Amino acid sequence: MKSFETLGLSGELVESIRQMGFETPTPIQEQAIPVLLSGKSDLVGLAQTGTGKTAAFGLPLVELVDGRNNNTQALIVAPTRELSVQITNDLENFSRSFKSLNIVTVYGGASISEQIRKVKRGAQIIVATPGRLIDLLGRRVVDLTSVRFVVLDEADEMLNMGFKEDIDEILSTTPESKKVWLFSATMPKEVRAIANNYMNKPVELTMSAQQQGNENIDHQFAVVAERDKYLALKRFVDYNPGIFGVVFCRTKMDTQKVAEHLIKDGYNADALHGDLSQQQRDRVMRSFKNKALQLLVATDVAARGIDVSNITHVVHMNMPDEMEFYTHRSGRTARAGKKGISLAIVSKREVVRIQQIERAIKRRFTRVTVPTGDEVCQKQLLDLTHRIREVEVNEEEIDFFLPEVFHELQSLSKEDIIKRFASIEFNRFLAYYRDAPNLNETHSERNNGDSQAYTTGDRVFINVGKMDGLDKGSLLGLICDFGEIKKGQIGKIDLKGAYSFFELEKGLVEKVFKGFEDVEVRGRAVRLELTTKKKEKYSEKKKERFYGSKNKGRKRATR
Repeated sequence: MKSFETLGLSGELVESIRQMGFETPTPIQEQAIPVLLSGKSDLVGLAQTGTGKTAAFGLPLVELVDGRNNNTQALIVAPTRELSVQITNDLENFSRSFKSLNIVTVYGGASISEQIRKVKRGAQIIVATPGRLIDLLGRRVVDLTSVRFVVLDEADEMLNMGFKEDIDEILSTTPESKKVWLFSATMPKEVRAIANNYMNKPVELTMSAQQQGNENIDHQFAVVAERDKYLALKRFVDYNPGIFGVVFCRTKMDTQKVAEHLIKDGYNADALHGDLSQQQRDRVMRSFKNKALQLLVATDVAARGIDVSNITHVVHMNMPDEMEFYTHRSGRTARAGKKGISLAIVSKREVVRIQQIERAIKRRFTRVTVPTGDEVCQKQLLDLTHRIREVEVNEEEIDFFLPEVFHELQSLSKEDIIKRFASIEFNRFLAYYRDAPNLNETHSERNNGDSQAYTTGDRVFINVGKMDGLDKGSLLGLICDFGEIKKGQIGKIDLKGAYSFFELEKGLVEKVFKGFEDVEVRGRAVRLELTTKKKEKYSEKKKERFYGSKNKGRKRATR
């Protein structure tokens, strides 16, 4: 394997990146840096997120840009604010002890007047999102006539986000003599069109699937009912006390919902999605980078550009529709040679998606089980024991307080003290997970592969259905209201004409049956009965005995 010294970088720059902790280049860096350092070729680099693309183009840029010339010499265009900020941070770190460069980031959602001021002061490198750059070009603030290098990062994503016309306009304002360096995870026809229209015989580098895959990522999946996904997430978080991770959801609404639930349940979490203001996004990312947050819940687009070290887990609450999104997501962990886990929490219908991704990335996923309540409690207790053993004791300062502590504990044996210290943390997990249900989905535990049924629950017959004006939603509400239970405690609902069936979490039958005493729907008394598949084959005539007649003084359902 080559070293940075052999790639043609100057000794000062090599020393600068060595101080940052980088010793050996990644495959994309090893191939791209010598080509780009010549400054004579356009380049198309196909590589996934997490393979070191920023350094692949950033190190040659830092080397080639003239620090004595204040004109804008390089332009980097990226799809999101987060990615733009991250690129700027990396370039500043590369150049900090090497040469003085003015690097300015421009993006929407932040003060445009402040960005204008920085550009006018002299920006040798501009890192921009397309929309804000078009705005500044229209105001004649940005002058690209001296640009020697244009970098299009995450080109496929920019096109997916509808920036094609913006990219065309931006590139049309740059000199014919410029060199274009295009980096993309995939090469759809739209990206190929950019290469054909704006590049001159580009060098093409394609990282093979083997090169793109990070061998340090352990790809895992767990199969649960759709309604149990959040509970499964909590189990995995509690089972990994040192977790520092990103949780991915498909929509902004799901992202906000999961984050709010985590915060309510006492976890250090927050959301990152497109509806946040720039000030809010900056606050969230600052907290996450400082590890004030344990979990960042994000959408795919908002997470572009997240480059935070030591992320232990990436959790997928929904499998992404686009194959490259999975690689972008999982690439958040296992960076700089460290190991990480990419965990997908899927329903049965999503298992086929796991198989498709396995074929695409040529990596096998490991099926894991959701930890049981006992396993979580044991893991938490062992973690507490480890922290007690490893804690650093400030002998000099604590000595003053110890006499009172010893006096307070003198009647307790060593075993009693250990038990009590352990119980301070352990009791809350024990209380929460006592009699916790098994969340794992197996073929034998579910009926007809339905992901909504409970693994260990009761099936209940109710003598109301479509003829009573009910749909699944209104029947669900009826059961929750009169049974005084939560939606999450109800499984599959089979809505029929004059009757229905629903799955009920074990142990709730007596409570629900009691709640439906003297309840009527449209003048008909509601009756419930435990049932089995065999009983469901009884004739309509036999079921009629469950249909009540009109009764005065009953509780009336208004649904």
